[in-house]
Amino acid sequence: MSDLLERRARLMGPNVPTFYEKPVHIVQGEGVWLRDSGGKTYLDCYNNVPHVGHCHPKVVEAICRQSARLNTHTRYLHEGVLDYIERLTGSLGHDLSQAIMVCTGSEANDLALRMAQAATGKTGIIATDNTYHGNTSAVSQLSTRRPPIGGRAGNVRLVPAPDSLDPVGGSIEGQAEAFAREVARAIVDLEETGPGFAGLMLCPVFANEGLPNLGPGVLDPTVAVVRRARGLILCDEVQPGFGRVGSDFWGHDWLGVAPDVVTLGKPMGNGYPVAAAVARPDIMAAFREDFGYFNTFGGNPVAAAAATAVLDVIDAEGLVSNAADVGDYAKAALLELDHPRVAEVRGRGLFFGVVLREQDGAPATRLAERSVEEMKNRGVLIGRIGRDMNILKLRPPMTFSRDHADLAVGTLGAVLADLAG
Repeated sequence: MSDLLERRARLMGPNVPTFYEKPVHIVQGEGVWLRDSGGKTYLDCYNNVPHVGHCHPKVVEAICRQSARLNTHTRYLHEGVLDYIERLTGSLGHDLSQAIMVCTGSEANDLALRMAQAATGKTGIIATDNTYHGNTSAVSQLSTRRPPIGGRAGNVRLVPAPDSLDPVGGSIEGQAEAFAREVARAIVDLEETGPGFAGLMLCPVFANEGLPNLGPGVLDPTVAVVRRARGLILCDEVQPGFGRVGSDFWGHDWLGVAPDVVTLGKPMGNGYPVAAAVARPDIMAAFREDFGYFNTFGGNPVAAAAATAVLDVIDAEGLVSNAADVGDYAKAALLELDHPRVAEVRGRGLFFGVVLREQDGAPATRLAERSVEEMKNRGVLIGRIGRDMNILKLRPPMTFSRDHADLAVGTLGAVLADLAG
């Protein structure tokens, strides 16, 4: 392991992120399971890239079959990408009927910002103050993990993120209106200082903000504010999309929001690099007029085949209904965790957060860090999110079962008891 880490640093440079204090060397995956170089097996409760399970045979076969036939750039005609976009947009309402295929969610979000600029003629973008939307130069301005060198651009405004323990405005009952007021103030500031207001970008379940327990309609006042200002709603569906929320195929439909642009990424190709920005025809026309954009590999024949196979598996295996059933079962089990440091259990579908706080209410960041490490040591992979990284994050592949949930929650209960009993 030390030799591999040394080689990684020598060839990739310092501070390349890895999970865990002692990183795992994964060599094989199948379904919800991962295996390391020493033969140890882990239950994967973290990765949404293998949306329909690691190395799903249907997706692997589709990739291999198309690779053996043709893969080239996207300036040749090919029906595969058109068939996929037609099928994808068939799952979306709100006249979201046209798409640009790219390779990563970061690229898709970058496009969404430019679409908002083209549609409005303005450049100002609003996001929350505890979010992540990618790592291009433009979207990293919105992401709050590390502040940009030289400070944020003059066209970016960050507003306080909604939360179910520390709500904007001080109360759950008043949070919807309070958040809308924050957005309205940011819009006024953008309009008065020059950039103008182009759009609001958000994740429909506020995943990186900590997956707060919010409900449909919480953004209704904010949407009204954005519409009055003639801005766009940009929904980042990289984490909640493709049925993860269980009740709906898309997070924005669960939330009750009609977006102007939807962005997709990681889960779309089950590990094959493919992503997309989907928009209404009027917005797409404005973007195509203002930007001479094309993507060499976005929507190539193999990417389209992989993405199509993912949709086939979701339908054939009933994975959206599975997310609803197993999600409810797992959340109920998490709610049964009887531990003084568990301040709140969050979740919808196959996406969960467990908020850990100290006795005085302070974020239990160190406990969360140690819990993630010990879960890994006991063969279950989870992560952390939140402003203070004190929220345990469970986001398994969609093939997760009740038995898997029992193993994950049982292990978590034992870990918390041992670490903070």
